[in-house]
Amino acid sequence: MSLWTAAEAARATAGRATTDWAATGVSIDTRTLAPGDLFVALTAARDGHDFVADALAKGAAAAMVARVPEGVGPEAPLLIVDDVQVGLEALGRAARARTRARVVAVTGSVGKTSTKEMLRRVCAGQGRTHASEASYNNHWGVPLTLARMPAETDFAVIEIGMNAPGEIAPLSAQARPDVALVTTVAPAHLEAFGSIEGIAAEKASIVAGLAPGGTAVVHGDLDVSPMLEEAARRAGAARVVTFGEAPRNHHRLLRATVRDTTTVAEARAWRTPLLYKIAAPGWHFALNGLAVLAAARALGLDRALAVGDLGRWSPVAGRGAREAIRLDPVERDVVIELIDEAYNANPASMGAALEVLAGAAVRDVIGRKAAGRRVAYIGDMKELGPEAAALHAALADHPAMARIDVVHTVGDLAGHLYAALPPGRRGRHTGTAEKMAAGVRRDLDAGDVVMVKGSLSTGLGAVVDAVRKLGHAAPRSGSGDD
Repeated sequence: MSLWTAAEAARATAGRATTDWAATGVSIDTRTLAPGDLFVALTAARDGHDFVADALAKGAAAAMVARVPEGVGPEAPLLIVDDVQVGLEALGRAARARTRARVVAVTGSVGKTSTKEMLRRVCAGQGRTHASEASYNNHWGVPLTLARMPAETDFAVIEIGMNAPGEIAPLSAQARPDVALVTTVAPAHLEAFGSIEGIAAEKASIVAGLAPGGTAVVHGDLDVSPMLEEAARRAGAARVVTFGEAPRNHHRLLRATVRDTTTVAEARAWRTPLLYKIAAPGWHFALNGLAVLAAARALGLDRALAVGDLGRWSPVAGRGAREAIRLDPVERDVVIELIDEAYNANPASMGAALEVLAGAAVRDVIGRKAAGRRVAYIGDMKELGPEAAALHAALADHPAMARIDVVHTVGDLAGHLYAALPPGRRGRHTGTAEKMAAGVRRDLDAGDVVMVKGSLSTGLGAVVDAVRKLGHAAPRSGSGDD
C-alpha cells in the first residue's frame, strides 16, 4: 500500500512530479533507504542531491529535489520543489492534515525519549500507532516523522527537541498535537538559553500548536511550573493537567519502590488510586510513567490496558538498556552488569543514572575481588555554559555517590568531577573515550555493575563497546534516559 503517490506529494508540496510513481516510505539517508522509499535530498552536512543516483539505484520510488542532479537522466522519477526542507515540512503538514489520528507531542530537558517510547508502547496496545524513530526531534526529524505517518494511523507520538530559542513552536505547529507533554525543565543547553527560565519558556512553547480542545500535561513540582501552566492557558488549552509529588498535582506520585530491575509505583489520578509497574529501576521512570498515564487518559485510552502495557516497556540502547556481560562461556553467573547510558547527559539525567547505579545489586565472591563494585564511567556534559565546570564538580556531592565505589572520567569538563572526588573513589581520568576504552579490561571484574554516561559527542559508545567485548552480552531490562 502506498504512502504517497506522485500526485499527492506534488499537491502537498506545490512541486512537480516528472513521472508517475508511488512511494511506500520516506527516507533522507541512502544507507538505511528501503526499496520503494521517497528519497528526500536534504542539504545539511552534505548535499543530498549528490546521493540521488545512488538512492534510485537502490530502489527508491522517487527523489524530492530542488534541481535535477548531475548523472540523473530525464526519465528519472523526481519530485522537483523550490526548497527541499520546505518541501519536507509541507509533506509532513499534509500527512497530519489527512489523518484522524490523535497526536501527542513530547518535550523536556530529561526523559522525552523514554516517555515517547512508553507512550508508543501504551498507544500501540489500543490502536495503530506511529511514533518518532530514535531521537528524530529536530527541524528535519519532526517533519520526516509526520511525512512517514500513514493516513490510517489512530495515535501518533511526536518527540520535539531544541538546541536554540525559537525551535519548538514551529515544530509544534506542524504536529498540531491533541496532547502536549513537558516531562521536566532542567539545566541543559544553558549555553544557548542562559537560565532555567529561558529553557522553560522554550519548552512551554510546545503548546503553541495545540489543537482546539487540546490538553497540556506538565510537571507540576518545578519552580518554573507556573510558567508552563500559564503558557498552556494562554495557548487555549482546554485542560492543563499537572503531575508530580506535591499534593496540588492532578496526577500525584505517592511512592515508588525501586528494585534492581523494576520500579513499582503508587499514585493518584485526582480521586482514582493507581498502581503501576515499570520494567526498569528508577524513580524518574515512575514519574515519567505517571505523565504517560495522564497523557493516555487525555487521548481517551483505556486506563487499565495502559497500565498493563506500561509495565511491559523497557529502555533502549544508549538510554539505560541493561545487559549481562558473560565473562565465562560455561559459568553463566560470572558476569558484569552493564547499564548503557552513553547517548546523552545533563546534570538532571546524570543524577538519575547515578541513583540507578547506586541501587543496583552487585554480586560477591565470583571475581578476582571478594566484593562486586558499582563502577561509573562519566564523560563530559556539553552545552552547560559558564557554570559547566561547577556543575561537573557538584556531581561529587550527589547523594548517590556514597554508594558508588569507583568513578572513571573522560574529557576536560569531567576532569572537574575527578578533582572533586575523594581519592578513594577516583579511578582513571583520560582525555578521550578511546584511551579510557583501552583500559576497561583492567578496570572491571565479575560481579561489578558498570554504568557509562556522557554527552554523545564525548564518544563513550567506545567504552560501552569495550565492556561488551569482555564477554557475550545477554539482554536484560533497563534504567535511565535523557
